[in-house]
Amino acid sequence: MAAPMLEFRTQGYNPYAVKYSPYYDSRIAVATSANFGIVGNGRVFVLGLTPQGIQVEKTFDTNDALYDLAWSEINENQTVVACGDGSLKLFDLGVNEFPVMNFHEHKREAFSVCWNPGTKDTFISSSWDGTVKIWSPTRTQSILTLPVGNCTYSTSFCPSNPALISAASSDSHLRIFDLRLPSGARYHLAATVPVHAPPSQQGSVAVPASAPSEILTHDWNKYRDTVVATAGVDRVLRTFDIRNPSGGPLAVMQGHEYAVRRLAWSPHASDVLISGSYDMTVRLWNDGSSAAPQSLGGGPTMGAQLGVMNRHSEFVTGVDWCLFGAGGWVASAGWDEKVLLWDANMLMGR
Repeated sequence: MAAPMLEFRTQGYNPYAVKYSPYYDSRIAVATSANFGIVGNGRVFVLGLTPQGIQVEKTFDTNDALYDLAWSEINENQTVVACGDGSLKLFDLGVNEFPVMNFHEHKREAFSVCWNPGTKDTFISSSWDGTVKIWSPTRTQSILTLPVGNCTYSTSFCPSNPALISAASSDSHLRIFDLRLPSGARYHLAATVPVHAPPSQQGSVAVPASAPSEILTHDWNKYRDTVVATAGVDRVLRTFDIRNPSGGPLAVMQGHEYAVRRLAWSPHASDVLISGSYDMTVRLWNDGSSAAPQSLGGGPTMGAQLGVMNRHSEFVTGVDWCLFGAGGWVASAGWDEKVLLWDANMLMGR
């Protein structure tokens, strides 16, 4: 029997990101763009899960494409979006049509945005202009700019330490900034992880060498606060321990046929993550850390693919986990104008 799957169509708009509300298991937001984000406007869909299925609670239109969004951690009715014109816009469900705040310092497309889950009073953005910027939702000027120097596709706060900020970029590196460090010449840069460096010769897993390629997505593990997963153009998911930035990957997960556009660690299990790819699939993974405790400097573990969800008919650009309930409900979104809500446990044979 087929597992239940809820579907919503973003008619005329192609999704780039989907996020569950951190306040309600029945509310999600989707950042979308007309014409696949190449030209035209954007639209935010705020959707509610009801007994009648998925219903539109609110939409907001923008003059440029939308590439990412994040829910406010201090106001359940607000979400911030990253726009193709380099701006960030804060929308409030109680205010019709126009953003309540507009932030515009990036010189090129704003591609990623993340709200601080620790102190909750700031959010960050990254851009094709090679910078990460830290913002307060109450002021239009940024608080701090962190130079990356290359197109920066993804940025995030460490969930357990609001002073740690990560950035994944086109130059094949993951950077960790520590705001507790003096800025100096390195602008708070604490560690640089060469994601595609030649693999360690230790261990029993033969990991093929990979030419440097763009990293499109990354995420912090919710239970092991020094572990970060990365993925991108070379189709491989890797996990790293930021305490040993040059030590190579802890785990490697292979199976996607095209670039991985988005990944997310489970909020319910320390060894499970999900990924969406240009191969039109969403895949569920176990990184193998529970079966084989990892130590710094050892060879990588080969993670296991737990299942594949192939109900999208175009690039999958967004995946997210619901924080609430028994655990396992995820949202995926793709260029096929579909937002799908489904139980990842169905891929694990449970």
